[in-house]
Amino acid sequence: MIITKDARMQMRDGVHISADIYRPESIGKVPALLALSPYGKELQAQALTLPPQARPSHLWNGAIEAGDIREVVSRGYAHIIADVRGTGASEGQMCGNYNSGGHGDGKDIYDIVEWLAEQDWCDGNIGMIGISYFASVQILGAAEQPPHLKAIFANGGHFDLYELCYHGGIMWLMPRASREGRGGDSGNAFTNVASKSSKVFTQDELERMTQDRLRDPDISHWSDFVHLLHYQDRHELWMDYLLNPLDGEFWKANSAIEVAHKITIPTYFQAKWGRGWNVEGTLECFEKVSGIKKLDIQALPPMLERPFHECHDDMFRWYDYWLKGIDTGIMEEPAVQFSVEGSYKWRGENEWPLPFEEKKQFYLRPRHKISDKPEPLTSEYAHPDGFYQAPLTVTTISEKIKWTSDRFQEPVEMTGTGALYVHVEIDTDDTNFIAKLYDVSPSGKRTMMTSGYLKASHRELDVAKSKFGEPWHPHDRTVPVEPGEIIEYAIRLYPFSFLIKPGHRIELELACNEPLDGEDAKLLPPDSYHLPSGRATTHKIYRDNDHHSRLVLPVIPNELNVLNKPNNVLYGKANK
Repeated sequence: MIITKDARMQMRDGVHISADIYRPESIGKVPALLALSPYGKELQAQALTLPPQARPSHLWNGAIEAGDIREVVSRGYAHIIADVRGTGASEGQMCGNYNSGGHGDGKDIYDIVEWLAEQDWCDGNIGMIGISYFASVQILGAAEQPPHLKAIFANGGHFDLYELCYHGGIMWLMPRASREGRGGDSGNAFTNVASKSSKVFTQDELERMTQDRLRDPDISHWSDFVHLLHYQDRHELWMDYLLNPLDGEFWKANSAIEVAHKITIPTYFQAKWGRGWNVEGTLECFEKVSGIKKLDIQALPPMLERPFHECHDDMFRWYDYWLKGIDTGIMEEPAVQFSVEGSYKWRGENEWPLPFEEKKQFYLRPRHKISDKPEPLTSEYAHPDGFYQAPLTVTTISEKIKWTSDRFQEPVEMTGTGALYVHVEIDTDDTNFIAKLYDVSPSGKRTMMTSGYLKASHRELDVAKSKFGEPWHPHDRTVPVEPGEIIEYAIRLYPFSFLIKPGHRIELELACNEPLDGEDAKLLPPDSYHLPSGRATTHKIYRDNDHHSRLVLPVIPNELNVLNKPNNVLYGKANK
């Protein structure tokens, strides 16, 4: 291959972006695939010398996400890896996550794409490559509509900036790895960075926000965060999350989810069933883009190998079609394809959500049972269940309560979005609700199907957007709980697809904290848990005739479930 290091491209505001270019030798003009991130193009070059590593390899580095350079070039494409402004060898300043408080990654992508199209080795057909951050900025770039960007392939992107770090209003610590560089992640290659908060808020506002966070019981005993709040120039991008626990204009302005409707070029989305990782945002972004679009949702585990190389065959079939004009058959496949976990089968459809799903209610009952019928007795006789959670200042135990169904007598496919409606009385002004739904085999093996999160003070619903079995919360203000009041909380369960086999059960687990070494986080970077509640709280769960605590789950009619779909292929994806 021909390698050009540190090519300098001038942006519309005079800033120079630096990129490395890898292209085939001894052939004519070729299409180009652009990768852009703040993790450093030199780090991405490790793909040339480091064999792919899977978690939990010591050599796994979550930031090597630009793709397999040799494979890209061998397929007849140029691979361009650029440093975001304010990082690596690029000039300028990065302000806020995805530069949402600064010049904007989308504008730079427009200028880079048009610069590439003018090069004598480029045939003017350009796409983009890379996962996570690299995928998120594809939406920002495509929304700017550069003429020579012909298609994109967004794998594992984070399109809703608030949802990236807050699940149901509860802070998720996993994104901290890339912002700070910890837990098997190199982090950002900053040379000039600023928090968005420092640009949009006054000093008085920042001081008030800081004091509010320091008074929060969830934060006040978390020494690491107390430290960061006192030294806010140490980790600027993480500071934006720490200071802004509510959704609103701060997160929406210049975010991918807010500009996705401007995209008109062919767009291919991929994600993995993530139990609250990025599937929700991917589905919403898929719905918003216009023009030709495709969606794949793949089976767990969520963390791809690094250097990233998986799914390249799908990507090349997509780009060979749109950038080279080769009929690869990819446009003959269903627009929506996803793994139905528990079945080893793929389902192909033309839309999401599936139009024939049926919301079915499963009621919580005394003796920790789940039933398709509600409890006939009132709380006078069907007394509430409960658990007490002490704060982590005095315990390392995360308490939880479970309800389990009888064995299923026939296979049941659940595909879509669900909800847990649960009536709870607490004795503090706030707590966390962490719900996890499991498939339990006859041997007792548990496999998590989906999860849901809600901070009690974020319980307000977006009435216009919510519907039965699919609650939506705006997360734009907190409403403290009145201790002793019985409140129905509507907890959204993330989209999932699972085949429950005969003899299996479903089990609901409800907690307000999760263990540091939880079984569901073993393949994620360290610290991939939700910020525990700092309050000592007693939780009473009512599930009687006056308080129908229940799961509402998306059931596929038996005659239409994945076992009765003739076009699915066991242990593989159709035509792949």
